[in-house]
Amino acid sequence: MRVLIVEDDPEINQLLAAYAQIAGFQPDCALTGEAALTLVATGTYSLVILDVMLPDIDGMEIARRLRTNPATMHLPIVVLTALTVDSTRRTALELGVQAFLNKPFDPDELIRVMRKWAKG
Repeated sequence: MRVLIVEDDPEINQLLAAYAQIAGFQPDCALTGEAALTLVATGTYSLVILDVMLPDIDGMEIARRLRTNPATMHLPIVVLTALTVDSTRRTALELGVQAFLNKPFDPDELIRVMRKWAKG
């Protein structure tokens, strides 16, 4: 199963990809929102790991676009962010994301959440 990792920090992106592989997924990585939207449009994913603070498109806007597109509206999304503001969590949950994890994250929890929500 393929998972899309959307994270603008290259080191965290690589770390998330390594955890995805440990969990049994084939990771594709995007450093920007535009790259993520391009990959989603051209690939089939079981799960999206989505950062909120990206350099071009806000992660919540990406989630909104995925939810309003019939082709991706049921794609599981796990938000992983350094933002701890309640309104960010509330917005994410209102958009229908499956999980909201804060950075720094527990690798075991991330893997458990990935396995729980990935559709395949």
